Amino acid sequence: MKYLLLVYGEEDKMAQVDDLSCLAFDKSIRDSGHCIASEALQPVATATTVRVRGGKATVTDGPFAETKECLAGFYMIEARDLNEAIQIASRIPPAGIGSIEVRPVRPIREAPNAHRK
Repeated sequence: MKYLLLVYGEEDKMAQVDDLSCLAFDKSIRDSGHCIASEALQPVATATTVRVRGGKATVTDGPFAETKECLAGFYMIEARDLNEAIQIASRIPPAGIGSIEVRPVRPIREAPNAHRK
C-alpha cells in the first residue's frame, strides 16, 4: 500500500536539520525499495494558494492556513501496512523536532469515487 509521509515543523527549526542526515535517510529507504518519491519544499514565503469559488480563481501569497508548523517536504513510500509506514516515518530526521503525518494514498485511478449531483 502507498503512504504519503508529510514532514511538518517550524521553519527556523527545520532549517537547522542537517541536509546530509535527510539525504542518508532518503538513500536508505530508496535502497530498501520503500521510496517511490521524495522532495524537500522551498520556504513558506515562496508558497502560493489557489482557490476557485463560483468559477473564479483567486490567488494569494503564502500557505492556506496560518500556523506555526509548515509543510517542509514529503516521502511517498510503499509499505506492507500502517505499522511499517509508521516505523519508516519515525526514522525521518525532522521527526525529532517536528511531526510526520502518515496518510494512506487513495487509489483514485483504480477506484474513482463518482459523486452525482
